[in-house]
Amino acid sequence: MITLIDFSDPAELVHWTPVDDVVMGGKSRSRLAFDPTGHALFSGCVSFENNGGFASVRRAPDTLGRDHVLAYLLEVCGDGKAYKLNLRTDDGFDGVNYQCRFHPPAERWTVCRLACADFLPTWRGRVMADAPALDPARVRQAGLLIADRQAGPFALAIRAIGIETADPPPSAV
Repeated sequence: MITLIDFSDPAELVHWTPVDDVVMGGKSRSRLAFDPTGHALFSGCVSFENNGGFASVRRAPDTLGRDHVLAYLLEVCGDGKAYKLNLRTDDGFDGVNYQCRFHPPAERWTVCRLACADFLPTWRGRVMADAPALDPARVRQAGLLIADRQAGPFALAIRAIGIETADPPPSAV
């Protein structure tokens, strides 16, 4: 795995911001906090109140794009709920958002592999059939999301977001 985002460094968390359903009047809340055992914790509570139903965190735009990416790898410990990795290919707040769902086992660290071909182009949660496929070389933003009618508290521990590429790793000299 080639690491793109390393959550063992508490300084990484300054780049992340909650983007919850409060943007449309909902009551869900989330946060990304550093756990002293060496990872981040995406946690909060999803509420359906005021037509809400999602909580997310998003990383500030950066050069996250890479060529020859086959899949994104998330080293996570779940709580039994399903989540989505969000990827954006521009610096905008709104627009096409590429999403892939993952469902890590509860209370056990694992690596979830999300193939690039499985990312769906969406806009405000709706699949955009006419949008182009994800181009991993253009990725500028990453985020984590919980939705899909999963009300209540949630907690996803995350150590890293990385990639698997078609290129062999450089050999040691």
